[in-house]
Amino acid sequence: MKSGFISVVGRANVGKSTLMEKILKEKISIISNKPQTTRDKIQIIYNDNDSQIIFIDTPGIQTPQNKLQEKLFEFSEESLKESDIVTFVVDNSLEIGRLDNKIIEMLKVINVPKILLINKIDLLNQYEYQQIKQKYEDMDMFDDIIGISALANDNIDQYIERIKEMLDEGPAYYDRDMITDKSERFIVSEIIREKALNNLSAEVPHGIAVRIDNFKQRENKNLIDIDATIIVEKNSHKEIVIGKAGSMVKKIGMDSRKEIEKFLDSKVNLKLWVKVEKDWRKKEKLVDRFGYK
Repeated sequence: MKSGFISVVGRANVGKSTLMEKILKEKISIISNKPQTTRDKIQIIYNDNDSQIIFIDTPGIQTPQNKLQEKLFEFSEESLKESDIVTFVVDNSLEIGRLDNKIIEMLKVINVPKILLINKIDLLNQYEYQQIKQKYEDMDMFDDIIGISALANDNIDQYIERIKEMLDEGPAYYDRDMITDKSERFIVSEIIREKALNNLSAEVPHGIAVRIDNFKQRENKNLIDIDATIIVEKNSHKEIVIGKAGSMVKKIGMDSRKEIEKFLDSKVNLKLWVKVEKDWRKKEKLVDRFGYK
């Protein structure tokens, strides 16, 4: 059997989490069009008849501007040191930008095989794709370059097969029925955060965290009681999250409950509260308390 750990890195919004969803055929990482969506190092466990591949989905790399972003950058750096293969995901940008160049410099000192994925090829013509590919080929640092569309599920199988060719034989590191190393509580908190991101205006989401306060199965019932707190940084943000007569937090709760019930295969009684922790992203103690260690 082939097995190993694959670090997946790239700047924000290049489609890493969409790629993970297509590989797993289930959603673990949350997906949003807003930056800083992935906030943790999430292991996505892919199993088939002859392999177990553990993908380490990392936060989008950016220049840290607060304690939270410093932690996220550390998560991405750590994943490079833990992996057997590194996958660098870029998008359809015709020019190699500042953050992509920063990641390339990080990869130069990592002595493991590297695969470059050019995502969103459905938005490129053949000439544009070859232009991008040639720029990365000229660097002479990637063992393979594959064009994919995570959204359209193009060439994902080719990517998986290439990984298998490059991996050594090894054991199953996790039970074969596991799909992630994260707990149900963690995934539930991420679902709530995703629904908040997707429903709220641009100024609020960066400062949102979700804490699960209660997660309990009712005795003799297919019903789980979940209490969660949405953390924001400002009183004005709290008002926006609650909405007029509680309309926004109710909408976030309804959207969350539907997906949580599908994920847990159970009825869910979800209660949400909103709390202000002023400028929590700048305070290391609070960043740690909210789980970003």
